[in-house]
Amino acid sequence: MKTTPFVRPYRPSDREALARICVMTAHQGQDSSSLYPDHELMPSIFAYPYVHLEPDFAFVLDDGEGSAVGYVLGVPDTADFAARFRTQWLPRVTGAYPPVEGAARTPSQEMIGLLHTPERMVRDELAEFPAHLHIDLLPPWQGKGYGRTLMHTLLSALHEKGVPAVHLCMVRANTPARAFYDRLGFRLLEVSDPGPVWYLGRSTAVA
Repeated sequence: MKTTPFVRPYRPSDREALARICVMTAHQGQDSSSLYPDHELMPSIFAYPYVHLEPDFAFVLDDGEGSAVGYVLGVPDTADFAARFRTQWLPRVTGAYPPVEGAARTPSQEMIGLLHTPERMVRDELAEFPAHLHIDLLPPWQGKGYGRTLMHTLLSALHEKGVPAVHLCMVRANTPARAFYDRLGFRLLEVSDPGPVWYLGRSTAVA
């Protein structure tokens, strides 16, 4: 009997799958496992804190047999999330990833620098887009409409909570992702000194 993939809320039992999805998509949408040897590092920055601090805005794509093969993770208030990231999440992981002294010398040290600067997520130019999100799917599940379903699920959840708009940050080199976001109605947001990334935003209202 053929199973049907579907979107559902994240469950604690999805944690291992969440980490795998994050690692397999963390380098410009591709496998990051060779770039960051500690495979808990990227999830500790871009996945685990979201399901720990904002579990009501975490959804996964279930392959129909109970395994998560994609996710969308969001927060309704980025400034509040950044503050709680520092006070509630960093103490849980600092032992494994202490701050780097001096300039970063490896890609992993660069990421640890991001881990210890959650305030970087708060930009004055994004005040009208208070929510933010991360969305990732394993490669075999991309390009089949599941990303749109995940995104609409999160947008609807944010909209129901009265959040007007959402933003995301993406590496410019990931051109397939930019095309995906453009199709979903995201537009480029002007941010001073953005570096090698784009900030995109849109309303949470889903037609």
